[in-house]
Amino acid sequence: MTQDARDQEHSNSDQSNPGQPDSAPSDKAEQPDSAHQSEVGGNEDLAAAFLRETEVVEEAVEDGKKIRRRGIYLLPNLFTTSALFAGFFAVVAGINGEFTSAAVAIFIAMVLDGLDGRVARMTNTQSEFGAEYDSLADMISFGMAPALVAFTWILQDIGKTGWVVAFLYVACAALRLARFNVQIGSVDKKWFIGLPSPSAAALVAASVWTFHSFDADAFGFKLLMLVVVAAAGVLMVSNIRYYSFKDLDFKKPVPFVVLLAIVLAFVLISVEPSVMLLLLFGTYVASGPVLAVMRKAKTSS
Repeated sequence: MTQDARDQEHSNSDQSNPGQPDSAPSDKAEQPDSAHQSEVGGNEDLAAAFLRETEVVEEAVEDGKKIRRRGIYLLPNLFTTSALFAGFFAVVAGINGEFTSAAVAIFIAMVLDGLDGRVARMTNTQSEFGAEYDSLADMISFGMAPALVAFTWILQDIGKTGWVVAFLYVACAALRLARFNVQIGSVDKKWFIGLPSPSAAALVAASVWTFHSFDADAFGFKLLMLVVVAAAGVLMVSNIRYYSFKDLDFKKPVPFVVLLAIVLAFVLISVEPSVMLLLLFGTYVASGPVLAVMRKAKTSS
């Protein structure tokens, strides 16, 4: 082979080789794209699996038929979550020594707890999940929070008796809520069996708010708080009936004097909120035993 032929062959081989290196980087460039697609697909599968495994499914009856319903109703559960947050805030405020803020937070939780059920009934969004969630939130807001606030303020000064009474209140609140859940639909809605946990919490919170505002830290007030917390706990698990106000129809017209009385009540509460709320809920708590004694006396006579 001549020198010119060899040079021509070498030139032809150089022209054919550049196509091979160009294809190699192209394959390498495609590999990250496919890996990225595989990673995205894997993340989507994980997200779908997470949503599927954590989805709430409950049985419900609609139009006389039993169905399986997925998901939860947002609106009433937002009120329940807000009440739970207020109860937790009360615990944190009590630990930090801000007892007035803690008491106010418990009352806010009480208002929000009263709204979630009414909102659910008005919007036809009742569910078993909402009922259970509300009960657990009540345990924090009206069970743990009042007991811990009272304990961190004054009951801890009494020693062992103080935390035992605080635990008694928490245990009675849990028992009260459990009994209420199993008695739904089997008791007269006009009456509560035992003191409702929000009212018990309001009594404890109003007592802390009032006595703390007046710097009442004498030993007599410590014993008084001990009695208040213990009595509120025992009344929650008692069989004493309390008026539930559930038979009131707010859609019907009422006399003008009723609205005037409500306005007057707001004015009185705004003058000295802690004292007036203590008187209000103290009267409600005392109404149960008083009416029970009156019914017993009437029956025996």
